[in-house]
Amino acid sequence: MNKFELVFIPMPGMGHLVSTVEMATLLVTRDPRLSITMLGMKLPFDSKASEYIQSLSESLSNNPSLRLIGLPELPVPKDSKDLLLKVLLDSYKPHVKEAVSSLLTNPLAGFVLDMFTTTMVDVAKELGIPSYVYYTSSAAYLAFSLHLEEIYRQKNSNEAVNPQFKDPDFDLRVSSLIHPIPSKVIPGIFFMEKGAVWVYEETKRLRTEMKGILINTFEELESHVICSLSSDSSFNLPPLYSIGPILHLNNNKIEGTDRAGVLKWMDEQPTSSVVFLCFGSRGSFEKGQVEEIADGLERSGVRFVWTLRKPPPKEVFQDPTDYTDFKDILPEGFLDRTAEVGRVIGWAPQVEILGHPATGGFVSHCGWNSTLESLWHGVPMATWPMYAEQQFNAYEMVVELGLAVEITVEYRKEGASDEPRVVSGEEIEKGIRKLMEEDSEVRKKVKGVSEGSRRSVMEGGSSHISMGKFIEDVLASSPEGRC
Repeated sequence: MNKFELVFIPMPGMGHLVSTVEMATLLVTRDPRLSITMLGMKLPFDSKASEYIQSLSESLSNNPSLRLIGLPELPVPKDSKDLLLKVLLDSYKPHVKEAVSSLLTNPLAGFVLDMFTTTMVDVAKELGIPSYVYYTSSAAYLAFSLHLEEIYRQKNSNEAVNPQFKDPDFDLRVSSLIHPIPSKVIPGIFFMEKGAVWVYEETKRLRTEMKGILINTFEELESHVICSLSSDSSFNLPPLYSIGPILHLNNNKIEGTDRAGVLKWMDEQPTSSVVFLCFGSRGSFEKGQVEEIADGLERSGVRFVWTLRKPPPKEVFQDPTDYTDFKDILPEGFLDRTAEVGRVIGWAPQVEILGHPATGGFVSHCGWNSTLESLWHGVPMATWPMYAEQQFNAYEMVVELGLAVEITVEYRKEGASDEPRVVSGEEIEKGIRKLMEEDSEVRKKVKGVSEGSRRSVMEGGSSHISMGKFIEDVLASSPEGRC
């Protein structure tokens, strides 16, 4: 049997890498005609992703259908006037071309690019092969991004940052969405001249240079926007494939925390009684905000597991680290007063905690992977977005879909000139109490979506069918022709 090769070029960040590896694994498991090579770029400011690339490359060394090749780490360009990420990605193009030209033995069926590595379509064109994009955010965010790119194009690129975005009372109408998008949840990159231009130009490639768009979502979650994007010819989009939820559910290798101790404690708690607070791999707070969270938890009286991590030094781009002693940051006596009802930990076994019967709610940063994990396990969320498109995700979950409750949706750490506001203990208590209501409408809706997410990936489900369609389209469109 002939094998056909897909080359995956993920964004070198943990959330993107893990999701891409899961998707690639599903594809080669689904169809033995496919072989996949992933090319791992290493960014100098993300050591965790570089370590993951190295370890995964070694673990896949004996897999004939799936491998990950780590590309060399390149120096940070100095004195560049362009966006740093854009410059770094462009500098990898010759390395990608060399790797593809020298390492592949099977007929090449195409590139699958991350939503942030679409610039690599230039390499695919040189090689005469099609490109697809794996969109690791929601379908709603895709619609939103396309809408902003259209506004930018209509203005003939004269105005990269729309002045209206800075108006706190401005609401943006997006045709594929039911509710208007308030300016407070527009991601920070759209307020930066260089960042906004880069995003607009790369978004344009989705319309003009891609053979198809895979989205990590499912019809039962975002049926309205998926239908709109697929049926409205004015978007001028290639075929869409809703193949989610793509989830990493089997990672028990959690470093730096007492995994067994936390799960043993949870085993002793009543069903759906524990609220889990976790803010992603880059989520951390200064002392004043930590004290307010502690106050809100105490006031709520709810059982809790709280992932608390130490912020990096100011002006240093790196992930948070674990505290040596939580007493250095928590209010005096907090750990003693809450010893019977809560646990404060460092890095968390998130998937296991969300899947535990004792977990009844999730205070989340609203990263898309975490959102899908929460829905899969039927755990309602309270929103506390931190960076990237998380404000948008929070708004979609609370307002557009009614699948979460709000602590805050506009908390902003990235791209803002001011420090984020301190969310009060009273706000946190109110959000947690609402989140943990037993028979709330949100909880009922989340349970229904959870069931839909599991059906979607089963044989005959919407995402299972969509992934099959993608595979057939890839093989039919490959330069070698139909199998």
